[in-house]
Amino acid sequence: MTTSLTPPHARKAAAPPSGRRRWLGMVVISLGVSLIVVDATLVGVLLPQMVSGIGLTTTDAEWVTSVYSLVFAALLIPFGRAGDLFGRRRLFVIGVTVFMLASLAAAAAQSGSALIGARALQGVGAAMIMPATLSTVNAVFTGRERAVAFGIWGSLIGGMAALGPLAGGALATGGSWRWAFAVNLPLGIALIAGALALMPETRGAPTGRHPLREIDWLGGLLAALGLGAVVCGLIEGQTYGWWDATRPFSMHGLGWFAPDLSPVPVVLALGAALLALLVVVERSRAAARRPVMLDLDLFRIAAFRHGNLTSALVSVGELGLVFLIPLFLLGVHGTSPLQISVAILPLALGAFLTGGYAGKLANKRGAHRVVQIGMALEVAAVFGLALTLSASTTGFGIAPWMLLYGSGLGLASAQLTNVSLAQVPPARSGQASGTQSTARQVGAALGIAIIGTVFATGLGRTMDDRLDDTSLPPQQRAEIVRELRESAGTSARDLHQAPGMAAAARAADESLATATRRGALVTGAILALGLAMSLRLRPSSDRDREESTS
Repeated sequence: MTTSLTPPHARKAAAPPSGRRRWLGMVVISLGVSLIVVDATLVGVLLPQMVSGIGLTTTDAEWVTSVYSLVFAALLIPFGRAGDLFGRRRLFVIGVTVFMLASLAAAAAQSGSALIGARALQGVGAAMIMPATLSTVNAVFTGRERAVAFGIWGSLIGGMAALGPLAGGALATGGSWRWAFAVNLPLGIALIAGALALMPETRGAPTGRHPLREIDWLGGLLAALGLGAVVCGLIEGQTYGWWDATRPFSMHGLGWFAPDLSPVPVVLALGAALLALLVVVERSRAAARRPVMLDLDLFRIAAFRHGNLTSALVSVGELGLVFLIPLFLLGVHGTSPLQISVAILPLALGAFLTGGYAGKLANKRGAHRVVQIGMALEVAAVFGLALTLSASTTGFGIAPWMLLYGSGLGLASAQLTNVSLAQVPPARSGQASGTQSTARQVGAALGIAIIGTVFATGLGRTMDDRLDDTSLPPQQRAEIVRELRESAGTSARDLHQAPGMAAAARAADESLATATRRGALVTGAILALGLAMSLRLRPSSDRDREESTS
């Protein structure tokens, strides 16, 4: 009776289970992470069908893809701390429940705003699931078994990343994109049952303070609002204008004193101010020895600082490509979701295959060299794709570049965590690993916003220029350009089927190819910056870690 009245933060964690039950619990943990990985990778394949199915605009499409990573990034560290305090299995079960309900909302969405809201809620669930699984594996397994457990965890995630696009394409081709979300209901129920039966409950060491005071709620709120404002400004710039207003926005509350000013620079400035305030708040909390969401002192460690920046830039490239290629293939060739997934699948397969080899190569060349080799392959693949892509390029022409890119991604991603955390003191490794996961998600959200904006802007301008050579009336040309830009290029297929629109259809195909090339060139430039950052990584040693503690 006394135990049931003891507050959660004062209870002692139960002894870890032993034998077969631990490994069965490991299967549940791995499948839980696989669920959120699959839903992150399959959306790119489903995006063209979503655009045509519920009338998503290009801006909506960017939000559908980026809002998941944005919410995930903002809540990952606070929820990780909540799991330490209230129980990781409990957080896992709640996270799967939220993710499952959000998936049902996505499957039932009838508008872009409803789908975006459902994807944001999925990000909340994912932010609960991920830290709960990592912390549980770390608490339950020790010694060599821990290395085996993390190997299983990583390999299954890699396999699911490869399976995600293929499964999404098969479901969308055989039925509707909605099935790709609805299938999470039975999977979620099975995971909850498995977690309650097999997954041990673990917690962090009690501190004696009230658990609500152990979470940096203000830091999480500032991070969410600041990052959200920056991503919002980047995505909405093409709609409202980057400085001068291109669309009425009286409801935004700015028109009364600056009728010609777009809300975008105001939103971007607000985001920058909130992120600056986050830094001030986190420094103040750290000085007062209160829990922080972002441990800024960690960035004084060179390997951690450079590794996190490289991780964010890697995510920019990966999500940027997965956003661009399905839209290009559908718009130009009318490619089915299953065929699109086959074109993207080599990316995940390359990452899965080279990820397993990365450890052996790191033992010979050093982990920092493996990251640099991987980044070089990524840059070569993206620039190769940008230089060879044309309106006649099919999925088979894209697949080799995706395989090369995935091979580089597998090498770089597999060792980035190792390199980034090598000099971090063990007592701060939990905070450091959470920060790196956040950096990846921030990169993913910003990548979609930046690459999507380059694609949409280039698509509209190029189409406008090409239609000048046709005999179409100016008003009709403007309407075709608007529809092509706002439909993320999917309206090109309608032009191919419309009588008398052969010239406009060819112009749309060429415009899509040009916009995709420009997006790929910007992606390559960002990855080249990541390669330059990775060249600053150095071999680590135990002495480095000892020095970083002083």
